[in-house]
Amino acid sequence: MKVIAIGPWSLYQVLIQADPEFAELFAVRADFASEMTWNEEHIADYAAFISRQVRDRKLIHFSAAAVASVVEFGARQLEHQKKLTTRFLDITNLVIEASHWAGKAGHDPVMAEDVERALEARTYRSNLTQTRYEELILDRTVGIATDGEVVGQVNGLSVIDLGDYAFGRPSRITATVAPGRGSVQSVERAIELSGPIHSKGVLTLSGDLSGKYGESGPLSLNATVTFEQMYGPIDGDSASSTELYALLSALSGLPLKQAIAVTGSVDQFGRVQAVGGVTKKIEGYFDICQQRGLSGEQGVLVPAANVKNLMVRSDVAAAVTQGSFNLWSVETIDEGIELLTGVPAGERDADGRFPDGSVHARVLERLGRFAEFSNRQRQD
Repeated sequence: MKVIAIGPWSLYQVLIQADPEFAELFAVRADFASEMTWNEEHIADYAAFISRQVRDRKLIHFSAAAVASVVEFGARQLEHQKKLTTRFLDITNLVIEASHWAGKAGHDPVMAEDVERALEARTYRSNLTQTRYEELILDRTVGIATDGEVVGQVNGLSVIDLGDYAFGRPSRITATVAPGRGSVQSVERAIELSGPIHSKGVLTLSGDLSGKYGESGPLSLNATVTFEQMYGPIDGDSASSTELYALLSALSGLPLKQAIAVTGSVDQFGRVQAVGGVTKKIEGYFDICQQRGLSGEQGVLVPAANVKNLMVRSDVAAAVTQGSFNLWSVETIDEGIELLTGVPAGERDADGRFPDGSVHARVLERLGRFAEFSNRQRQD
């Protein structure tokens, strides 16, 4: 007799550590990937799988366009332009529901629009929490600006995961600055609502500030950043670039475009790094902008490393193509701050000085005034 145990990696680790005989009884271990490469061979596998489900469950046959829609769904599940999910239970459920809607519409074979109808129905059954949150934004209970310019304020993006449904949520992030001892304080960290990864992100952006502006001495700065109207735990470093943009705006006095939402983590050298859930974040912000009316100025700033993860809905893609919504990718904080302010970030010349009027020159000037104030305070 052969015994095969199937389960998550975490359970395997518990068993192999708790029972010395487990490794002897189950000597062969095999990992099953939850993804596979999106290529012609695996597209054919998807088509064969759909055909088998149709035959076994006596469903309506699928057209080539409908199969293509299911394949695209498989990529959207992973948010990757070159990968397909191997969670075939999700594919089976979609095939069954698409066949149902095709039958209601009198279609034979199943059309791509039937697959889209099934996906829309699935979303409608699960998005009550998202709808309620959007209502709070649209009636101004939760303050999220999608136009105008504000100093020290920017729209960040996060993902709310409800288990079987996830959606992107915009958040207003603000920063204030004053003379001090070189600290960047996160309100969430101070009241213990910040997880360890978020705290790491705040410390990392502090390192970027020190490395860029602290050549002549310690920064005489007391800065505070916070997520406004957020009352639950916050974790992850995907907002660290957003918090840094808010700080640079507060220090330079340059307003940030509120039509642009931002996601991305940052390293100590000002490089913008990839984050998770970028497609959901884009769609969440798009939904708010669309309900308020697309202006052509709105859009989302994402890390260049996340471009391969963009698998947005067809309505978002159409809006981008038409120019009524925008997607920008950046590799550095300098690129992002130029887009958000419309002012050149500035590069150091041979003497180590930034061009007059640039973002970095304005920040250094403000930090210089803070240093002078702190010196006078110590002398008094």
